[in-house]
Amino acid sequence: MKSVLEKIEIIQRFNFKNLNKHYECFIIDFVRGNAYFNINEMIYPDRFFETNYLSSYSWSSILNDLKRRISSKIYNLDERSVNNFQMEFSKLNLFEGFESESFSYFEKLENVYYCSINLYYSDNYCEYCIKNDFPKDWLVFAKMLFELFNFDVLNIENLEKIVTNLFFNIERDGVYDKNDNKLELTSLEFGHYEVYPFDTPHPSVMIDINKNEISGYFEKENADLKILFNLLEKYGVYEWIFESYRNKSNNHDSPVLDGYDWYLELVFDDSIVWNILGHNEYPDTYPCLARDVKELTDLDLLEIETIPEEEIELFNYYGKMKLS
Repeated sequence: MKSVLEKIEIIQRFNFKNLNKHYECFIIDFVRGNAYFNINEMIYPDRFFETNYLSSYSWSSILNDLKRRISSKIYNLDERSVNNFQMEFSKLNLFEGFESESFSYFEKLENVYYCSINLYYSDNYCEYCIKNDFPKDWLVFAKMLFELFNFDVLNIENLEKIVTNLFFNIERDGVYDKNDNKLELTSLEFGHYEVYPFDTPHPSVMIDINKNEISGYFEKENADLKILFNLLEKYGVYEWIFESYRNKSNNHDSPVLDGYDWYLELVFDDSIVWNILGHNEYPDTYPCLARDVKELTDLDLLEIETIPEEEIELFNYYGKMKLS
């Protein structure tokens, strides 16, 4: 008996700074002939989302759009539409040769974007996780969904403003578009705050590239930002969103239960956002960068002193491997 695709679940998460998160689950049920957002799984409340307060953020338009698109609407599918989509999806072989990325319900290091595609067949179940690397025909799949539902199910328009491998190439020396044009970095913001007792997320260091200004716990005008760019490249910061910089995190759990959260946000021309968030965990070369910053400023701006000594020893080992 031929295996038939009966249901698709499309789960997408967006993680921005200051605890602004968005979660959505869109279900396409071919057996019942309908599709809908599973609003019962909206696990991230809107209590941190204040439109006026966020209006100046580079990603505020994205988050506004994400919140607006969720509704209780039921999309009805006729038999012909169901059959055509199932046939075209089968031809597409969307996940052929695709290597699913790792995922856990509690991510110690979080990127801006995460997507999970769950496929329910009459005789099988498949799950695929996407963070940075996408199936080669992802945009074809997005077009199929748009034609079926008349809205951007896969958030392609929003992903054009978020650094992943879908529309960008992330290299050690920076981020490039698909035409190999290097994106110009316009600002950097770093925040590090205590989890318990609860500390409101706030920036520790802000750098305005265009004005050559550093503000926050360390302030400097007419700063020589060549040093910044050299450090970002030296320690592979642009590539921190990849698993290759998470060897310590993937192989060892932190002994700290509460501890600290942190974020690093890079904004490029046209408000294109690169972002990473950590929960008592850091990329392999983070302490190496933190030491250099401390030496340059005489301040522990990246809070390396909050990391336990036994953790530092592990980071030294994995950091040296990345830098060798």
